[in-house]
Amino acid sequence: MNEKGFTLIEMLIVLMVISVLLLITIPNVTKHNSMINNKGCEAFIKTVQAQVKAYEMEKNAIPTLQQLVDEKYIKSNQCPNGHKIQIDSNGEVSESGS
Repeated sequence: MNEKGFTLIEMLIVLMVISVLLLITIPNVTKHNSMINNKGCEAFIKTVQAQVKAYEMEKNAIPTLQQLVDEKYIKSNQCPNGHKIQIDSNGEVSESGS
């Protein structure tokens, strides 16, 4: 009798290998996702800083975040990682934490 197919043991071994691979990759993906969001925040702060300078050249005043959003200089006042940003009295943009 020549039956083709997988035995229960073979299926269990394949499932075990897949499980181990998932256990290895999922933590790495979440770690890299966090790192990517932080890099995205750094880039977003630089973009907002450039928009502050553009607003300052056009209006001769340092804007608030709400003015930048209202006048369509930027779309959002928070980083990709969810942290808010702020503009100080000198026009410098920084991450405000949470």
